[in-house]
Amino acid sequence: MSRIGKNPVAIPAGVTVDVTENIVTVKGKLGELSQEYSDVTINVEGDQVLVTRSTDHKDHRAKHGLYRALIFNMIEGVSKGWSKELELVGVGYRASNQGQKLDLALGFSHNIVLNIAPEVKVETVSEKGKNPIVKLVSHDKQLVGQVAAKIRGFRKPEPYKGKGVRFVGEQIRRKAGKSA
Repeated sequence: MSRIGKNPVAIPAGVTVDVTENIVTVKGKLGELSQEYSDVTINVEGDQVLVTRSTDHKDHRAKHGLYRALIFNMIEGVSKGWSKELELVGVGYRASNQGQKLDLALGFSHNIVLNIAPEVKVETVSEKGKNPIVKLVSHDKQLVGQVAAKIRGFRKPEPYKGKGVRFVGEQIRRKAGKSA
């Protein structure tokens, strides 16, 4: 058995899980998410969700843990939400937002203006003496990660000075320069 797949997923108060023929829908105070599934059986028993597989085939074993993890992330998202924080490290790197438009100054000749999906809430924090921080919050974990990866992809941290866009708390592997 899959170690992750065999664990039941607890359903907190205020969250409802509906299972139709091949779609799981999770509703909560922060929103609604749905996911298609195949090759596994999903049962809602009381206040927990159980994922089981019919055979020990390699695909079925892989999907067993996958769908259990996706359901857990959906339940966690509609009840508490997911967030990512990005830090802009570099001289002159700035971030500001007007609603869902994120304006990034990352050392290019022009600023990068990015339209963020309406499901993701964007907030920028700029304190004097500290690096600017971009906060992304949503009920959809996949969407938050995708938007954060896109922002990070504009200017990945480089290994010599560490300049670029990084996740808060991320350790960058540094290299010694020419002089060392």
